[in-house]
Amino acid sequence: MKNRLEEIRRAKGIRQEELAKELEVSRQTIGSLENGRYNPSIVLAFKIARYFDMKIEEIFLYEE
Repeated sequence: MKNRLEEIRRAKGIRQEELAKELEVSRQTIGSLENGRYNPSIVLAFKIARYFDMKIEEIFLYEE
């Protein structure tokens, strides 16, 4: 699964550390998500979408 997390985060001027704190995860988790090494749990995906006031599908791109 691909995602636009880094693009969206940078466009809003938010550092990885800030986002991690808000979502109650480590900065390494944010980095791994952005690099595509980690797929979020459904709970974390919802938290990220709510944080940015977006739909999950606008951030995470599912490819079969």
